Amino acid sequence: MKNNKVIIFDTTLRDGEQSAGASMSVDDKIEIAEMLDSMKVDVIEAGFPYASKGDFESVKKVSEISRNAIVCGLARAQDSDITAAGEALKKAKQSRIHTFISTSDLHMKYKLRMKKEEVLESIKKSVSEAKKYTDDVEWSPEDASRTNLDFLYKTIDLAIASGATTINIPDTVGYSIPNEFGKLIKNIKENVNNIDKAIISVHCHNDLGLAVSNSINALISGARQVECTINGIGERAGNAALEEIIMCLKTRKDLIPFVSNVDTKKIIKISHLVSKITGFIVQPNKAIVGKNAFAHESGIHQDGMLKNSNTYEIMTPESIGLSSSELVLGKHSGRHAFKVKLEALGYSLVDEELNYIFKRFKDLADKKKQIFEEDIIALLDEKSNLKENTIKFLDLDVKCGNKNKAKAVITLVILGEEKSSESSGQGPIDAIFNSIKKLIPNKSQLILYQVNAITKGIDAQAEVSVRLEESGVTVLGQGKDIDTMVASAKSYVNALNKLINKRDKFLSTNLKRGNETFDKHAI
Repeated sequence: MKNNKVIIFDTTLRDGEQSAGASMSVDDKIEIAEMLDSMKVDVIEAGFPYASKGDFESVKKVSEISRNAIVCGLARAQDSDITAAGEALKKAKQSRIHTFISTSDLHMKYKLRMKKEEVLESIKKSVSEAKKYTDDVEWSPEDASRTNLDFLYKTIDLAIASGATTINIPDTVGYSIPNEFGKLIKNIKENVNNIDKAIISVHCHNDLGLAVSNSINALISGARQVECTINGIGERAGNAALEEIIMCLKTRKDLIPFVSNVDTKKIIKISHLVSKITGFIVQPNKAIVGKNAFAHESGIHQDGMLKNSNTYEIMTPESIGLSSSELVLGKHSGRHAFKVKLEALGYSLVDEELNYIFKRFKDLADKKKQIFEEDIIALLDEKSNLKENTIKFLDLDVKCGNKNKAKAVITLVILGEEKSSESSGQGPIDAIFNSIKKLIPNKSQLILYQVNAITKGIDAQAEVSVRLEESGVTVLGQGKDIDTMVASAKSYVNALNKLINKRDKFLSTNLKRGNETFDKHAI
């Protein structure tokens, strides 16, 4: 093996399944294993064969379908466990038995209730037994990071002498910090006489959020196998995340000059698969595979991204299997990103129009968590009628409930003059419309009132449609806002503007055409 090659040992199907509530069926494990195999993970730890019938079957089935990866089964330092692992791995093209025993004083005293001499004897016996089934034997001193160093060196030396070809150093309870763990690996290399006969592996837990950092430090210090899981799932706070390890190697070759075989373009796909099967949703801000990992909302960041993606991205979304980054429109977005979005939607605005729409966008973004394309189109629709408006909506205050009659206070700008009125009604909509009628007297009849959600979510914009009819002339008004009451007021005002425009056109046409008939169809 090349000295810069890192073996990726995936334990999603074993340690990952130990996440509370993450139980997987045999079929689930096969589906994940097939993808792990196709993305060229080096070793798949398929389960703990002695633990249950299901685990035995899982290891057996994964052994049968794996074409590229070594299939590994976990076993305690007991003959029964090792026999079960050997049997389950019979049909594997490449097999490995991973056996372990605790070595820390704490574990030996309270968990094993064994003396050091008994643990040493168990190591020798278990590794020798595993060698009967495969030449590829991995041995782990459980709770290695809290084990007395001299005793740890002794156990490793014995395991290698007994036939172990991989020595895995677990930070079982996520106790270590990066410099300390890196130094531990360095000490093992310097103090175990026969360490050159085995590959050093690490298995880090994330109890302090340091699993990936500890693993990377171990590689720099001489480890050449990393044990990890998809999405970092695993016992308690989880394991080192495979996707983070892999992308660290790919991104920081200047400081971590190592390579792996893993096809990174399948990362996002397997992340989604594991999430679906386990029911564990990936947190949005999760490194590499989180929903927000390639999403940019800040205006400064968006501007930089539009000029050169390297300004705010250290890897490409394509490298993990995504099609592109996402410029999320929200209250932090800048004018540049907004303009680019408009152009992508097929709109080209002059500066005056852009300034107006951008201001309306920022106002909306203060009310909504995320702006969707439909929201922007709605703002553009609003702009299209701007120049023709005799009446402009300004402000609305509504009071309603089951004890008192609804009241509405509305403020409009009519021919440049700000005016307000207050009215009551049978409900809030009735009160709003009555208030508008006070300011804009008219004889129109309301023949349609309809509400639709423009976008998804509880903060979706409402689109209200109002159809008015007056003297045979029908107009359709629309208003959009995150507040349905405000949208209702806007729709009524929009309809009145159209009605006034139609009246003007009607009078003008009659003056020019005499007795010719006016087209009264809805617009």
